[in-house]
Amino acid sequence: MSNRDGGSGSLGTLLAGAVIGAAGFAWWLYSEAERRQQHTRQERSLRLSRLTDHDEQAFDPNSESPVVREHELQDKVQQLNQAIEDVRRQLEGLSPQS
Repeated sequence: MSNRDGGSGSLGTLLAGAVIGAAGFAWWLYSEAERRQQHTRQERSLRLSRLTDHDEQAFDPNSESPVVREHELQDKVQQLNQAIEDVRRQLEGLSPQS
């Protein structure tokens, strides 16, 4: 066996390894894309079921959660308005008087 035959054998082995590696990498990328797509579908399904449950609660006359949420929202709006008023007063106190 000559030096040349050994070199071409090594080159063939190298190319075969590269092809197998590329195929393995492509399979891994494909399986990851499938996994992500399945995860996205599951999340979407879960979100839709939560929205459906929320909508059913909103129209349920026995459910108190929309009323509670409305009060919580009103409280938050009042807190924000108070904070805005406080900041306005502070800014007025910082501005130079003419």
